[in-house]
Formats: sequence, structure tokens, C-alpha cells
Amino acid sequence: MAIFIFKRVIGIPVTLFILSLMIFSLVLFLSPSERVAVFVSSSDALQSASLEELIERYGLDQPFYVQYGNWVKELLRGNLGWSSSARMPISEALALRIPATIELLFAGQVILLFGGIYLGTLAAEKENRFTDHCIRLLTIVGGAIPEFLVGLFLLILFYVTFDLLPPGRLGMLSTDIVNAPAFVKYTGLHLVDSLLNGQPHVFMDAFSHLILPSMAYSLGGLAATVRLMRSSLLDNLSRGYVPTARLKGLSNRQVMTRHVRRNAMLPVITFMGMRIPVLLSGSVIVETIFNFPGMGMFIVTAAQGLDFPAIIAASLAVSVIIIISNLIVDILYTVLNPQIRLDISR
Repeated sequence: MAIFIFKRVIGIPVTLFILSLMIFSLVLFLSPSERVAVFVSSSDALQSASLEELIERYGLDQPFYVQYGNWVKELLRGNLGWSSSARMPISEALALRIPATIELLFAGQVILLFGGIYLGTLAAEKENRFTDHCIRLLTIVGGAIPEFLVGLFLLILFYVTFDLLPPGRLGMLSTDIVNAPAFVKYTGLHLVDSLLNGQPHVFMDAFSHLILPSMAYSLGGLAATVRLMRSSLLDNLSRGYVPTARLKGLSNRQVMTRHVRRNAMLPVITFMGMRIPVLLSGSVIVETIFNFPGMGMFIVTAAQGLDFPAIIAASLAVSVIIIISNLIVDILYTVLNPQIRLDISR
């Protein structure tokens, strides 16, 4: 296991290097005056020096590899440039918005995993019965409805009609608590920081604001996950190890739990890893509908304001999130698949 994780981790810098080259190549399409904002992290720095001085300071009149090297140096210092749309350094803007998207991504993946496993298992156990037909019908309908329509329906039903589960990320009282000097922001994740600060009220408030967007965020993927889990279970139930396990005295429930479901989850885990980029792209719509201040809203605002430095930095941040998420999925796949652990140990 440790060797497998090490091999995956050492590949991350190479992947990041290639991605950073591709992303920074977009900077070359900008004019020198626009390119300066990628390197300067404050409006005062932009105004205190002339354009010619900034171009010379950051080597913007130098070859590509020189500019790329200077950009990487600034990245390692935590300087991602200045965002004209957010009116703050990009590093500060991302520090506020990335945790929100991570919470939404995590909640969506939890719904995919547990909802897909439960409903897929139920459909497989009731194959070709009324329950199976109902679940399959629901997955077809759920997969066909666009995310924005689901989001609007949930918002109108729960918030407008019943005054429950409001949009945004926090209520006013919780926002004041989080922004107070006494509240320590350990991770930026409200669900985590609220518990570490002993604020269960903030935790419940953050959780209630996360329910609707995560449901809209994951409904389409949940429909596909249920179908995949059902077909994978039925395929594994026809394998030869199932009668062997029953001959050893295991009950049907034990066979399903210990063997069949474990093996059936492998393609589901793979699918979840493939869904991460789709979920992140879907966050643009969902976060806008629910006024959830994450990466999606940040990218939309930056694009509307032609804030190229923010778009470039956000693209790099999303790439890092996808790489780390896929690493976690690979580790889960290894935990569930004994054959991979055997191959690694050889």
C-alpha cells in the first residue's frame, strides 16, 4: 500500500508541471499590461510603478521559459496575482472560495457513494420486481433532468414554499461568528472549523445550507451510480465465488456484504473518480443558483469581468483539486481490491 501511494504521489509534480505549462501558455495571449496582473498581488503595486518598470521587473519582455520561471517563483511564494473582479489578491480570494467548493464536492461524493450503493443494492436484490422497476425509472428521470432545473425546483420547494434550507453558505448570525476574531479558521471548512471552535450552531447552519446544493450537484451522477452499482452487483452474483462462499456456510447477507458488494463497488469508485471534473464544472451552475460562494461563482465573476489572472489561477486550483481527488480515489480502489494489493507487494 505504501509503495502504491508513493508511486502516485511522485507522479503529482510531473502532472502539475505539465498542467502549469499549459495554463501559463495562455498568459502569452495577453498584452503586457494584462500580463502584469498575473505577477502583482496588490493594486498599490500596480499603481506605484510604471508599466515599463513592472515589465522589466518580472521579465515580461523575456523568452517564455524566463517568464514561466518567474511565475513559478511567485506561485511558490503564494503570490497568484491580483483579481480585479474580487478586488483582492487572488490567493486570498481562493482561500475563501476553495473550502466552499471542497465541502460541496465532498457532500456530493458522499451522496453518490452511499446513495448509489444503497439504491443499487436494493434494485439488484429486487431484480425485475416492482421496487427494481421504480428505482430504474427514477434513475432515468433523474439522469435526464438538467442540474439548473433541479436546483431551481429544490430552491422553490424548500426555501420559497416552506422557508427551509436557505441559499448561501451561512446565515447572518453564523457569518458574524465565523468572521469574529475569536473564531479560528483552521481549514476554512465551516463544517470542520465550527466543531474545532466548539460552535455546534454554526455546524448545523452550515450543514443546512449545504443540503440543497449538494443534492442538485449530484443528482445526475447518482442516477448513473445506481445503474452502475445494480449491473455490477448482478454481474458479480453470477460469478463462481458466490456458490463457493455459500457452500462454506455463509448466509446470503454475508455473501452480499463481504464479497459481492465489495467487488461490485470497484467500478463505482472508478466512476466517482471520473465524475470529479464533471462535478466541478457543474458547481458553476449550482453555486450561482444557490448563491454558494465557491470556485464556480468566482470563475463566473472573473469571466464576466475578463479577469484573466483570476481565471488562470482558478484553473490551476481546480486542476490541483482534481489531482488530489483522483489520488484519494486510487487509494480507495486499492483498499477495496485485494488483487491490486497483491500485485503491489510483488
